Amino acid sequence: MRFSKFQEHAPGSDQPDSPERRDFLRTAAAGAGAVAAGGMATGAVQAAQAQTAGQTQIAQAGQTPIGAPWWPSKWGKDDQAGASNHMTPEKIKDSAKWIRDGKVYRIGRVYESGMPLFGARVFAVRIPGGPTGGPFGDNKLVYNDEFLATEIGQVGTQFDGLGHIGVETGKPGDRAEHRFYNGFTGNEVYGTYGLGKLGIEHCKPFFTRAHLIDVAGLTGQMWDKGQEIKAEHVQNALKKQKMEEKDIKPGDAVFFNTGWGSLWMKNNDRFNSGEPGIGLEVARWLVGKDVALTGADTWGTDVVPNPNEKLAFVCHNELITKNGIFNHENLNFDELIKDGKYRFVYIFAPMPIKGATGSAGSPIAIT
Repeated sequence: MRFSKFQEHAPGSDQPDSPERRDFLRTAAAGAGAVAAGGMATGAVQAAQAQTAGQTQIAQAGQTPIGAPWWPSKWGKDDQAGASNHMTPEKIKDSAKWIRDGKVYRIGRVYESGMPLFGARVFAVRIPGGPTGGPFGDNKLVYNDEFLATEIGQVGTQFDGLGHIGVETGKPGDRAEHRFYNGFTGNEVYGTYGLGKLGIEHCKPFFTRAHLIDVAGLTGQMWDKGQEIKAEHVQNALKKQKMEEKDIKPGDAVFFNTGWGSLWMKNNDRFNSGEPGIGLEVARWLVGKDVALTGADTWGTDVVPNPNEKLAFVCHNELITKNGIFNHENLNFDELIKDGKYRFVYIFAPMPIKGATGSAGSPIAIT
């Protein structure tokens, strides 16, 4: 795919960075520095800044595969709510000011057995009996129930909780060296009957300002798998949409539309084969912006395969594991884009299933 029509120089060219790009990268580097304030060593900060400005890759100068230890969280050593802590009364009242016309958009997908599923995940609905029960009483009431077999937090439009993603920091198989958000270990997190720590029930409901970055609209076509959303693309999409980076505030949501969602239920094999998405450069910019969550019209938000073949879903580690920033996948922005609505209020309350890794549900946008 060619981007030169929309930017001064193509990604990977040897021309100097524009002032806007340098500002963008400073924001990303500031995000790495903010994490450092919670416990990163100086050498790791310098490494993180170098990675952000250069080739996307895992931190080399740290004590874990993704850099120096990232715990304790800025919200305290026992925190399990992560960036949902941004949902304060002040934030809610400020976000409500964005509602102008009161139009509601459903931005989640319909859950059904034929939808694309990652790996060997399943989604099966059964109605026991016909009817399930009854008749009861003189009024002869009958009723239907459903039985659902699925990975409830990780199918369809899925919201990743903080217990979903961790990293192995020590010798293989040592659960004490599996680390998650806020440094919780595998021994603390893993549980046969639900996560012992970082279950989705700890995530606070969301009501916040949201910014949609339509990179598909920028190029005029669907992006392909393995194509990384870079700083230039974010900047140019914002300009095209008459939006400014400075309007993204702490606790906001930032979403990406790549066009990949157009394959949903039409070409599931291709949809599942990979995806366009963000890399560490944009992930660290999001951290620098102190957002509460991000997401996309793709199944993972990360670029897959990563241009660096040694990395897998590394933005999940950067956002969820290290910074407690949530991720909402398989969203549908078609109606918002049709109406030219790139800023809205995002509302979502994860199902409080104790010990769950994530949540299904119906997120909405209000303009």
